[in-house]
Amino acid sequence: MLWETSLLDPDEGIRFRGFSIPELQEKLPSAIPDGEPLPEGLLWLLLTGDVPSKEQAASVTEELKARSALPDYLKKTLASLPKDTHPMTQLSIAILALQPNSQFAAAYSKGINKLNYWEPVMEDSLDIIAKLPAIAALIYTNVYKGGSTIQADSKLDWAANLSHMMGYDDQGAQELMRLYQTIHTDHEGGNVSAHATHLVGSALSDPYFSLSAGMNGLAGPLHGLANQELGDDPSADEVKEFANKTLKSGKVVPGYGHAVLRKTDPRYACQRDFALKHLPDDPMFKLVSKLYETVPGVLQATGKVKNPWPNVDAHSGVLLQYYGITESNFYTVLFGVSRAIGVLSQGVWSRALGLPIERPKSFTMDALEKKVGAK
Repeated sequence: MLWETSLLDPDEGIRFRGFSIPELQEKLPSAIPDGEPLPEGLLWLLLTGDVPSKEQAASVTEELKARSALPDYLKKTLASLPKDTHPMTQLSIAILALQPNSQFAAAYSKGINKLNYWEPVMEDSLDIIAKLPAIAALIYTNVYKGGSTIQADSKLDWAANLSHMMGYDDQGAQELMRLYQTIHTDHEGGNVSAHATHLVGSALSDPYFSLSAGMNGLAGPLHGLANQELGDDPSADEVKEFANKTLKSGKVVPGYGHAVLRKTDPRYACQRDFALKHLPDDPMFKLVSKLYETVPGVLQATGKVKNPWPNVDAHSGVLLQYYGITESNFYTVLFGVSRAIGVLSQGVWSRALGLPIERPKSFTMDALEKKVGAK
C-alpha cells in the first residue's frame, strides 16, 4: 500500500513526512512560546510535504474557522439520538449526515476529469476537518453536560476551540488538546481506521463515506481503546500481580505492545514529557510511571511478547483525566477527530496520484490447504 503522509519504523516509531514527533514539536508553529505544535501546521505538512511558517499555519486556522459552522439539521439529528447512544456511533452518524454536502460526489456526477478528482476531495476533507471539533463538542455536551452548547471562540485555534467548546478553558487543557490532536493524526496506512478509510475511498466513495468507515473501525476495542483498573497507590509487587493475573486470564495488558513497533511508542514518550512538565505529582501519573517500570519486565518474562513496551493508549487517559475529561467512552471520539487529519490528507494524495481500487485476492480454507500441500 502506498501511504505518503507517514511511515512507521519498528525501532524508531512514527515519522510524519519524514519528521519524528520531537522534530515536529521543534519545527511546527505553536500557539504559545515553547508550546505544543498546532495541528493546523501538521495538516499543512501532510498535504504539502513542507513545514509551514507561523503565517501559513495561521492561514489554515482561519480557513478551518470559515468552514466550521454546523447546519441546523445536524444539530437536531444529534439532539434526537438517545443519550445512551455511544459517542462513536454519534460521530459516524454526524459525518454521514453531512454527506449530501459532498463536493466530490457532486463533481463526479457531473463527469469531472479523473485528473482533477483530488480538488473536490480536498474541499470535502477541509470541510470535514473544520467541523469535527464542533461535532465532537456537541456530542460531549449532549451526552455528559445536559446539552449546554458552548460557542466557538474566534480567537482560538482549531484544537483549543475543541477544548473550549467542551468546557475546558485551562491553558494546560488547551495545550494538551493541541498535543493530543497532533500525535494521533496518522500512523501509516495499515491500521484499521486508516486502511478502512483508504479502502472505501479507493472505490471513489467520497470522504464522508470513507471517513465514517474509518471511524467505525476505530471504535473497535482492538484499535484505539485501553482501560486499566488498579488502586490509588499500588506497590510494584501489586502492579506485577495485576499484570500476571491479566495475562493468565487470557487477556492482553491494555496499553502495552504494538503490531509494528518494537520499542516504547514515541507518542507515549511525548505524553510522558508533557506530564513531567505539567503534572509531575499527579497520583495517576505516578501509577502510569509505576506500570512503565514494571509491566515490560512481566511481559518479557513470558518469552512470547515481541514488544513489551507501552503504546500511546497507556498514557493519554491520565492526561485527559487530570484536566477533568473523565468520560472514557468519549476518548475515542477525540482520537477520531485527530485521525481524520491524517487519513483525509492521504485521501487527497490517493486521488491526486490516481491510485486504483483496492481489491485483494481471497481464498477459501480448502484452496489454502491445497496451496501449501496440507493433508
